[in-house]
Amino acid sequence: MDEIDIQLLKFIQDGIPIVSEPFKDVAIELSLSEDEVLKRLDNLIKEGVIRRFGASIGHRIVGITANAMCTWNVPEEKVEEVGAIMAGFPEVTHCYERPSFPDWKYNLYTMIHAYSREECEKIVREISIATGIKDYSILFSEKEFKKTGVRL
Repeated sequence: MDEIDIQLLKFIQDGIPIVSEPFKDVAIELSLSEDEVLKRLDNLIKEGVIRRFGASIGHRIVGITANAMCTWNVPEEKVEEVGAIMAGFPEVTHCYERPSFPDWKYNLYTMIHAYSREECEKIVREISIATGIKDYSILFSEKEFKKTGVRL
């Protein structure tokens, strides 16, 4: 990585504009062609400096204010199958396995976003029916503390 790569990362770390030429401004700022910017980004991805590009939607701004982490007690031999079903629900944005403990039996977690607590609860019931998993706990978000990635 050289100084131009560092400047490129700083320029894009707060987001890429949703326009037809999203790297045009950064190319101008760094006195590069857009092709050179893309080549540098591709290289940073190949080197593992950039792990992924992703989109983050301000869900609260569009009215999605009910967010629930639902924890599920899933038999170990069914985690892959059940996890795939749960992850297939469009309202589920995250689905992952974690170890259970003697005082915390839940091993599969889903993050659900909806317009109301009641809607979250309805989605959880639908997931329960679809998977046959009836042992779960719903933890509703109270406050959002962070919504940024790593910064240079």
